[in-house]
Amino acid sequence: MQVLLYYLYFPVPDPAEYMQAHRELCERLELRGRILIGREGINGTVSGTIEQTEAYMQALQDDPLTAAIEFKIDPCEEHLFPKLSIKVRDEIVTLGLGREDDIDPNEITGDRLDAQQFYEAMQGDDVVIIDGRNKYEADMGKFKNAIVPDIESFREFPQWFRDNADEIRDKKVLTYCTGGIRCEKLSGFLKREGCSDVSQLDGGIVKYGKDPEVRGRDFEGLCYVFDKRVGVEANFTETRKIISTCVYCDTTVPDYSNCGWPDCNRQFFICPDCQEKQGKYCSEECCDAASS
Repeated sequence: MQVLLYYLYFPVPDPAEYMQAHRELCERLELRGRILIGREGINGTVSGTIEQTEAYMQALQDDPLTAAIEFKIDPCEEHLFPKLSIKVRDEIVTLGLGREDDIDPNEITGDRLDAQQFYEAMQGDDVVIIDGRNKYEADMGKFKNAIVPDIESFREFPQWFRDNADEIRDKKVLTYCTGGIRCEKLSGFLKREGCSDVSQLDGGIVKYGKDPEVRGRDFEGLCYVFDKRVGVEANFTETRKIISTCVYCDTTVPDYSNCGWPDCNRQFFICPDCQEKQGKYCSEECCDAASS
């Protein structure tokens, strides 16, 4: 089996009609995953057998609307999603600017750098590397020396940037995210806000880790993904290291756990020793609540 990660910004005149046709395709091929469709395009990740996913890729590449789509492919042993979910949304990525002010990457976006170009650019002296994801994703893994905005949702990024613009605007800015879709808007937003030198990692962390020359160099930790795996390897060089640490001590822990208190269910890191002492709870408060 294999899992596909993909997106494409393109005009969709009737998202509801397109969604229905797309659902019929996915159901016929017995795929599982999550797909968002909006007036600005498609954003999805699905799993299935090699035959099923190959047929799906061929169908999208045969359609003139989606012929330019690029798929990132990983092998897997089983379905990585419990079911198929296809939804219509106003935006396939929500930057929180509203329809009138939203970024159209087909009109404005940063320069695209491949893995080797991005690695070389990171070595510059006057470079700002910005993680375009949510903080909980970056807590699991990020690029060396990257700035991680303290945000829990992509829609919070514009305000974060405006609060920190004076330290960023006049420098060479590099952005990255998981598969590239968020940086398409993020880099365009930065340009519109006055940053003159903005580049994005084409294909995101996922594609960076697959480059045969770079092999994920200087990405620290695991890459957070939105499927059953949660974290995947992205660095296959001697610079690989785990950066996430237990919430109770400094022990490095590669994988997230979910808090055992149902009303919380927060993702957090806990080492085996602390889990044995504290139980699978993210805080003393949750531990006390569960035992009361």
